[in-house]
This record gives sequence, C-alpha cells and structure tokens, in this order.
Amino acid sequence: MKRIGKPIFFIVAAFIFVFTTLAFTGLHTTYGDKTTTYVKGAGDIRWGIDIRGGVDVTFTPSEGIDATEEQMNAATETLKQRMVSLNITDYEVYTDVQKDRIIVRFPWKEGEESFDPEAAIAELGETALLTFRKGAETDEEGVPTGEVLFEGGHVNKAEALYGPVTDGGSNEYFVSLELDDEAAKIFADATGSMVGTSDTISIWMDNTMVSNATVNAAITDGKAIITSGGSFTREDVEGLANKINAGNLPFKLETETYSTITPTLGQGALAAMTLAGVIAFVLICVFMIVMYRVQGIIISIALLGQVGGMIAAISGFIPGINSFTMTIPGIAGIILAIGMGVDANVITAERIKEELRNGKSIDGAVNAGFERGFTAIFDGNITNVIVAVILMGAFGSSDNFFAQILSPVFGFFGFATEGSVFSFGYTLLVGVVLNFVFGVLATRLMTKSLSRFKWFRKPALYGGGLAK
Repeated sequence: MKRIGKPIFFIVAAFIFVFTTLAFTGLHTTYGDKTTTYVKGAGDIRWGIDIRGGVDVTFTPSEGIDATEEQMNAATETLKQRMVSLNITDYEVYTDVQKDRIIVRFPWKEGEESFDPEAAIAELGETALLTFRKGAETDEEGVPTGEVLFEGGHVNKAEALYGPVTDGGSNEYFVSLELDDEAAKIFADATGSMVGTSDTISIWMDNTMVSNATVNAAITDGKAIITSGGSFTREDVEGLANKINAGNLPFKLETETYSTITPTLGQGALAAMTLAGVIAFVLICVFMIVMYRVQGIIISIALLGQVGGMIAAISGFIPGINSFTMTIPGIAGIILAIGMGVDANVITAERIKEELRNGKSIDGAVNAGFERGFTAIFDGNITNVIVAVILMGAFGSSDNFFAQILSPVFGFFGFATEGSVFSFGYTLLVGVVLNFVFGVLATRLMTKSLSRFKWFRKPALYGGGLAK
C-alpha cells in the first residue's frame, strides 16, 4: 500500500477545522439591508414544532360527509397549498384515508408573539369556495341562492393590491382577479347583459359575501376586482388572495383534536440538550486523549468533523438546498450517531494497542489495527443503515426516495407520515455515512501520516506500552 505523506495530517486536520467552523457559523455578507448567504450555518437550521413551538391538529370531514379517497387526497393538497400561501414551509400534512383523517403540523411563525392557534386552525379548515353569482339574495339561513356564474377554480391568479379602483378614485386595498378563458367569456356575457340595470354581481367566500357591485360596462378583459368600499385592510386582502390562490376544499373540515407546544418550552429543551452535548463532547475528547494519547487527539479531530458534517447536512450548507426540519428525536439521532463514531474509533484504537503489545512496529500495528477494526465497524454500521432506511421509508412522505423503493412493503401498513421518526432516521443515516468518512477514512489518513514523524513513533504515544 502506498505510504501516506507527512503533510496529509495537517491537510486533513485543516480541512476539518475550516469545514466545521463554516458548518456552525455559515458565511454571510451584508450590504445595506441585503444579506447574501454563501454558506449556511447552524443558524439557518429549521426547527420543528417540538423545539420552536407550533400546532398539531387532526381534521375530519364534516358530519354526514362520506369522503372518498380522491376527495381526501384533494383536501390534503389544498391544505398544503394554503400552508405555502401563508409562507409556512416547515409544515407536515398527511392523510389517514382508512379513518378519514388529515393530520397537520406546522410551527409558529418567526417572531410571532401573539399566536392564536384556534384562529389558524379555523382558517385552515374553511372550505374557501369562491363563487360569482347573479344578485345577492340568500335564504333564511344566510346561504346564497343567486345563480352561480362560475367558481374560484376558474381564477388563474388573485393578487392583493393597493390603489384606486376607479378613475380619479381614492386609494384602497382590493383583490385583483385574473380569470381563465371560460370564466372570462361567462363574465363578459353576464356583465354585458346587466349594463343599465340595477342587477348586481356578488362574490362569495363560502356563505360570506365579500363583494356586491352594479355593472356600468361589460368587462371583457378577463379581469375582476374584489373591493369593500375602502374598508379592507392589507391583512384582509392578503388573506383573501391567499385563500383564492390556494383553492377550495371539497368539503368543510372539522377539528377532531389539536394541541399546541409553546416556543418557550421547546427552546428550553434545545438549550439544555445543546449544553449537555457540548459537555459530553468535551468529556469524550478528554477521555480519548487520556486513554489513547496521540490516537485520542486524532479521534477528537475526526469526531469534530463528524459533528460539523451533520450540522451541514441539516442546515443544507450550500444555498439553494433546503434545510432539514430538525426535531428533538433528530437530535437524539445525532447523539446516537456520534456515539457510534466514538465506538468505531475505540475499536480501531484498541486493535492498534493490541498489535503494539504483541510486538509489532508502529507501521505494522497501525495497518493491522485499521484492517482488523474495519470489519467490525462495517458490520455494525451497515445494520444501522438498514434500520435508518426503513425508518425513513416507513415514516417519511410517500414520495421520498426510500418510500418509493420499499413501497410494496410499506403499503401493507397503510398511510405514511413524516415527522419525528423520519427525523431520527435521517440524522442516524447521515451520522453513519459520516462515520465512514471521518471515523474511518480521515482517522486512517491522519494516523498513518502522523506516525511517519520520528517524534510520534513511540508505542506509548498510542497507548501500546511504556516507552523505553
């Protein structure tokens, strides 16, 4: 085997220190109000609702509605669109078709101090069916009875705007609608027939009238507006536009159960686990150095690289790659993976000590130690890879890579979810892969490189016996 050069230790160690520093701090530049991110750090990690706080709610169709699987899936997609329209990207939405349930989890918004979970849940569960009708008549229960011209599905785009809605009028908030070709023709015919009459065209969101206007001229450009005579606020028009863009649910949803987690509780748990992790890491490094001397220093550097690699895998590291939503079970996966990294390095270090005590030279002991230790490390880690893949497939979204590969098996168990167990599996898998990179490859390169220096060729420096 080709001998490892002396500079390799310093190259690998420098890479690990720089990489880990960037993984934690990131690399950002600020010019005025604009911040450019070149490398994402720990501060860019998205925290799950068990850390950041949020809402966990289970929806069911309204009483008396026997929803089909197609309708349940359509409702799920609509809820996802509503999350996106609300700028909530860390959501989890999945369907339990067998029990007609839709489970939704989403975190508190950043900087939100007065979060109203009941209002958020009510907004999510609204049917949000937009209808354009002739007239504004209703029955005794307030349900509109006018002829439906078309529904919100024919609206290509809804946009919240501020400005005059008529020539010479004052500025106000309103919603601009862009109709598709079919609705544009219907709207043009309807408005054309109403010119010069007292008839109105009303716009309804479910059973609430949001606009009712007389027609002064035929509208043929496929555009319409929703206005309230100046009473709309910016929040009103943005919320209305979001609902229209997200689409309507095929049925009204009722809340079966919901729970909230406060950010204070979550952040406290995060701070405690972070402190415990730092203390544990320092103690492990001290123990490794005391037990294995030079090899302990190398192990500590490799473990630092493994931690940095896991932070990078969670934050996304490179701009454009989405950050992984981190949960407390995910942190547990990191701790377990680091423990496995320690175990792998201990196996190798003990093999080297054993070979030295059997009388082998430094080079012979290092080569034999890594070769003998690799088999045990590989066997132990490959079983954890299998477990992690199964967890990610069984408890991940149905379109993730592992779920698609193993779908014949997982289909037997019913619906799939994404959340805490998936987070644990992800961090475990990443940790195992990084264990091979840093705990095996990097450690081997650094050990072989350092052992070529005259000062580091004493068996006692590797825990192999007393120097003579």
